[in-house]
Amino acid sequence: MPSVTPPVDAPSTLPDPKLRIMLWVVAVGFFMQTLDSTIVNTALPSMARSLGESPLRMQSVIIAYSLTMAVVIPISGWLADRFGTRTIFQTAIGLFVLGSLLCAWAPTLPFLTAARVVQGAGGAMLLPVGRLSVLRTFPREQYLQALSFVAIPGMVGPLIGPTLGGWITQTFSWHWIFLINVPVGIAGALATIRYMPNARLPGIGRFDLAGYAFLAIAMVALSFSLDGLAGLGFQHATVLLLLIGSMAALTAYVFHARRSAAPLFTLQLFGIHSFSVGLLGNLFARIGNGAMPFLIPLTLQVSLGYSPLDAGMMMVPVTVAGMASKRVATRLIERYGYRRVLVTNTFVVGLVMASFALISPKVPLAITLVQLAFFGAVNSIQFTAMNTVALKDLGGVTASSGNSLLTMVQMLSMSLAVTSAGALLATFQAGIGSHHFETLPAFHATFICVGLITSASAWIFMQLDPEVVDVVKPEREEEV
Repeated sequence: MPSVTPPVDAPSTLPDPKLRIMLWVVAVGFFMQTLDSTIVNTALPSMARSLGESPLRMQSVIIAYSLTMAVVIPISGWLADRFGTRTIFQTAIGLFVLGSLLCAWAPTLPFLTAARVVQGAGGAMLLPVGRLSVLRTFPREQYLQALSFVAIPGMVGPLIGPTLGGWITQTFSWHWIFLINVPVGIAGALATIRYMPNARLPGIGRFDLAGYAFLAIAMVALSFSLDGLAGLGFQHATVLLLLIGSMAALTAYVFHARRSAAPLFTLQLFGIHSFSVGLLGNLFARIGNGAMPFLIPLTLQVSLGYSPLDAGMMMVPVTVAGMASKRVATRLIERYGYRRVLVTNTFVVGLVMASFALISPKVPLAITLVQLAFFGAVNSIQFTAMNTVALKDLGGVTASSGNSLLTMVQMLSMSLAVTSAGALLATFQAGIGSHHFETLPAFHATFICVGLITSASAWIFMQLDPEVVDVVKPEREEEV
């Protein structure tokens, strides 16, 4: 976390009232997008009962949203440059509201999953296009002030999502998790028409459609292959073909990027050592990190009998400890460097994840709360260190492209995290039995597996140069 926190009241110092309102529109859009990435976690068992599904097979609701965001994010900036920021931002809000309505109306799990794809397509464009509109509208001397204000709601959304989702589900119904987006989205769309300029980039070149297609196919095929056996019921041969197809598409992109004059993501990025290590570390370490917000509320409700609200409240120590440890992360990195902090902390995070295999009705509540708080603290340090090590050496033409690629990989890893956790749960549950009281051992085994995956990813960070000591203070804090 930076040593100086951006002021929350930044818009009040801006002279033009229309610009202040535009900032609020962008900030609220970012808040909705990040909120919906976590708000459904505590509502999954209620959704399952309503739709006649097993709560252990509801991961597609989360996967569809995050995977769609990973696929759509790379094209959002080009669309805004080509058609105008206001046009694309309005389109994003429209898709998000339409997806929310369809989610609330969904009569079956496949319908709900498809609706989350629509919602994710809109959500994927809200942040990058909104941020681009700020950069195109505000003078350079006001960039930091404006972007800091826009970023604050985006950081709050994922933090309050599980608790808010639990409260809404228990007080009303899970449908209102999506319906609350509708009036906010309509108001945002109307405000966008009046207050957001339709900034375009003259003379924009052609979009790298071939490169985009290769990457999109690789991401979707990989996610489907991981969820194929357990969630989708694919045969082994189908899963193998999907894995081969994913690797082939990724290889095809590499060859394409070498020949293309303007590839979607230049291969020069991978010549930057810290970026390459940070990108791979984000991909694999987040498979464990991203699984926990899905697994913890599900365990508490399905196996321990917690209500949605109580399960959401149990996530508060994770949030509070995570926020409190931000400054600790900065000091640790400044004192010990990225390599030592990331190697040690990644291993510790994995051990803490595996320790949730001890959770049971016999464990005192106080111990579980401490366990959750400690996980929140080390997990927050992990996010801060991983994000900044990937971005710290970028500059010039690589900064924008590298940041976009990192964001895409983060969203992909969230999808793979829930996909992997759901597949592990289904596999262990099939081996243990299908009775309700036997679900806890399946959760225990899954916690151990995701913990081992995370600890093993510490090897990636060992590849960082131990001689580098000129670390900079972390600047990127969004725990995407």
